[in-house]
Amino acid sequence: MALWGGRFASGPNESVTKLSRSVHFDWRLAPYDIRVNIAHVAGLQRAGVLTALQASEITAGLQELAREIASGEFFYNDSDEDVHSAIERGLVAKLGELGGAFRAGRSRNDLIVTDFKLYLIDHLLEVAHETIDLATAIDLVAQKYIDVVAPGFTHLQHAQPILFSHELTKHSHALLRDVDRMKDWLSRNSVSPLGSGALAGSGLVPNPEIIAADLAFQGVTRNSIDAVSDRDFVAEALFIFAMLGVHLSRIGEEFTLWNTQEFGWVTLDDAFSTGSSIMPQKKNPDIAELARGKAGRFIGNLTSLMVALKGLPFAYNRDLQEDKEPTFDSIEELLILLPALRGMIETATFHGSKISEGVLSGHALATEIADFLVREQAPFAQAHEISGRAVALAESKGIEVHELSDAELLLIDSRLNGSLRGALSAGAAIESRGSINGTSTKSVIAQLGQLEAKIRGYSAWIASERKRFSGMMGA
Repeated sequence: MALWGGRFASGPNESVTKLSRSVHFDWRLAPYDIRVNIAHVAGLQRAGVLTALQASEITAGLQELAREIASGEFFYNDSDEDVHSAIERGLVAKLGELGGAFRAGRSRNDLIVTDFKLYLIDHLLEVAHETIDLATAIDLVAQKYIDVVAPGFTHLQHAQPILFSHELTKHSHALLRDVDRMKDWLSRNSVSPLGSGALAGSGLVPNPEIIAADLAFQGVTRNSIDAVSDRDFVAEALFIFAMLGVHLSRIGEEFTLWNTQEFGWVTLDDAFSTGSSIMPQKKNPDIAELARGKAGRFIGNLTSLMVALKGLPFAYNRDLQEDKEPTFDSIEELLILLPALRGMIETATFHGSKISEGVLSGHALATEIADFLVREQAPFAQAHEISGRAVALAESKGIEVHELSDAELLLIDSRLNGSLRGALSAGAAIESRGSINGTSTKSVIAQLGQLEAKIRGYSAWIASERKRFSGMMGA
């Protein structure tokens, strides 16, 4: 059903119809379109455009249509251009000419952006919930393996000893930053564009702030041209999803490495692995690898929208139809990927002894020698040089730096006396780093407590926002 055409002598060419048609993907917005239209009808009644009886009949028709959409009884057909025309067709079929009355005082321009905001709010909260569940799964593993020491890496080279739990929880911090961005997104974008019309506002519905409150928005956009043109909220959401995807890809990279025979740190459960079509022995970490691979898709979705938005004139332009498919894709892929990664981590078996096996290789305690000298009042530049000489001597002997004898250490520098020996162990190195952000046992336990508190706070926020928007979700 077309929502325009009175001034045209003929219908569009078939190729134009195919190019313009969006109902096959924007049908996802149908529940939100119904809810927005119900709120708009109430506004038309308050303004005296519709009688109470007319508004009641249209609202009842929309509610019945919502139930039919949810059950699959009503669906779009080949004549529908978009979700809005499909819903109007369904309403007209129920109410006759009255079914077209609800379009007064609004445009598809302000309707679609309102629908899309509500869809994003709903699904962004769902992504936030899944992200929190993944962070929780990581933290539970960290708590379980709090006593396991591991080699820390920079440049994929052994660096300094750390707690394996410290290694794991770095991912939780990154994931919770993503959730914090989602919270910030909602705070900034909880404003309603409805009432902006095509671009100039509505002459029939003078109080859009009432409709905004009915839809659970916290305010109304103050410039109608900006309101129908704005897709910042979509670009921001796609950036959050891309950043989350990057964080998931780094988890995937680590688990792919840890699962190799060379590392042997983790064994993935059969349920979260796949096999080879030719090599019967293979057990592949496909979930981790797909987490890496999909990051490119999420970044691409963001890039495609940014390019579409670049240089657009105001107000609405049809280019903006390109905002939806990348967004739907990112959300739907994340809602598949996040639970799969969580399951992979929850069911994985970690091999503590293997993780700790190489903790002192690569002269990992060289920094402890430099720190010891600094405590003995040596300038760090000098301490660094002396420690480097100790490493060179150890390498010449084919041993690790901590394996040098007391006599050999004294030959390097007279300050490297027997007191140093107590610092030359993984445990001593780890526990010496007791700052709030360090890898000591005390610090990591405190860190886990802070992460747990953050997760409780974000979970409460998600529950609160879901309750606030419950009037429209799944309408």
